[in-house]
Amino acid sequence: MKRIRHSITIRASRDAVWAAMLGPETYRVWTTPFCEGSYYEGSWNTGDRIRFLGPGGEGGMTSVIAESRPPEFVSIKHLGIVKDGVEDTTSPAATAWAPSFESYTFVDVGGATEVTAELETPPDFEAFMDDAWPKALAKLKEICEESASR
Repeated sequence: MKRIRHSITIRASRDAVWAAMLGPETYRVWTTPFCEGSYYEGSWNTGDRIRFLGPGGEGGMTSVIAESRPPEFVSIKHLGIVKDGVEDTTSPAATAWAPSFESYTFVDVGGATEVTAELETPPDFEAFMDDAWPKALAKLKEICEESASR
């Protein structure tokens, strides 16, 4: 697994950034650089199961929230993949991704919030993730700062 890290500073409170990053409607917007139409089923509390799915719910990841400390930190443990609506944690396709962790840290920085995303990814997906994460974080910034200016 390759470990990658991306950060952005957003002119909004940690509470507002947390809510926008993890809220079901805004999640659908900022994650479009990864897969337009993606969404999640589940919740963001420690120990909760959560599935990250693409359009139609056919493919995605099955995961558990390893740790959640609103509005400071959340860590997702990816357990496997979802294919044709079925969770798979044992096939070679699933074990290429799992177990892996994806974590978001929210830090106050002079009236703004620095969001850092750290994740483990198979080497084959490193270039895609390094391209998509800055775009996704820019969308999150746009959502939060637009909302804060109202």
